[in-house]
Amino acid sequence: MTKILRKPNLVLTALFIFLLQPSLFAKSDEGHEGAVDTKDEVGEYILHHIKDAHDFHLFSYTDSHGERKHVGFPLPVIVWSSKGLTTFMSSKFHHDDSGHYIVEANGTRFVKLHSKIYELDEGATTVSFDEEHHPTNAHKVLDFSITKSVFGILLVGLLMFIWFAGLARQYKKKKIPTGFGRVLEPLVLYVRDEIARPNIGEKRYREFTGYLLTVFFFIWILNLLGLTPLGFNVTGQLAVTAALAIFTLIIYTFKGNKGYWGHMLWMPGVPYLIRPVLAIIEVAGAFLIKPFSLLVRLFANISAGHIVVMSLIAIMVTMKSEMGAVGATSLSFVLSFFITLIEVLVAFLQAYIFTMLSALFIGMAVEEHDHH
Repeated sequence: MTKILRKPNLVLTALFIFLLQPSLFAKSDEGHEGAVDTKDEVGEYILHHIKDAHDFHLFSYTDSHGERKHVGFPLPVIVWSSKGLTTFMSSKFHHDDSGHYIVEANGTRFVKLHSKIYELDEGATTVSFDEEHHPTNAHKVLDFSITKSVFGILLVGLLMFIWFAGLARQYKKKKIPTGFGRVLEPLVLYVRDEIARPNIGEKRYREFTGYLLTVFFFIWILNLLGLTPLGFNVTGQLAVTAALAIFTLIIYTFKGNKGYWGHMLWMPGVPYLIRPVLAIIEVAGAFLIKPFSLLVRLFANISAGHIVVMSLIAIMVTMKSEMGAVGATSLSFVLSFFITLIEVLVAFLQAYIFTMLSALFIGMAVEEHDHH
């Protein structure tokens, strides 16, 4: 602990992120309004918070008239329905008499249920459900909306383009970068010299360093954004981590040399009867186990971290009656602060692990095998 406290920048960063956390829990999901004040409501809110959404909900408060106010901003909704392409802002969704979010656009009614958009059948004004609470008079549409995760991906992509384009321009003019480039340079050299070069090899590491740098900074920055009250949980979305794992899979599959495929499909140096069994295991490892381990590790660790932090923050709500407001708030602050401090480190660690494993898998595919 002493070593951690000697790093004031890291402590201040964690404290800043903690203070930005949404300390006032509030429900803004379909059909719910008001403050969250029970354990069941807290659990429902946390699970809803880590999901993707069509708008940003920052925080809520109760005004002097006793009305609940929600602070945030909408995002563009882009869907393809039976009437073709339809676009509108997510702020157009409003509650109908049954408490569901309904919007009329392009001659069609759309309803938002659990963060998914459905198209109501012709003439329907409300949503009907079966015994399992599935809509019976609405069907899903193709959703191309700019959700929180999409917005986060575009934002981080733009930032990375600006930062590294500037760093590249500085390298053309002078050998030593200045300004923010001095922050990026040690990290770039670290990924190149400590991840790409030892795992891929001297001959071909430059070919894949660009991809590894992109993956590392993309995951790391998104992990840090996930600790802010903006509600980003991009790397906690299974679709995003699966896409990253598929990129790595495509690279080491198409860049694999003859030795790689030879060892995978017809392992030399073992009895012929064993080779088909090993081939099945190797193929399963290359196309299933390796990408699955990449996507699940990142998704599970980031999602679990967000759930733990928010659960500890919720102590001030769930244990207020047992410990008092001051005691519950103090305990929540202490526990959440140190877990947030760990999450700052985990944000870097998960980016490092994903990049390291990607470099290792690529290195195994492009390695030159010596046959004696």
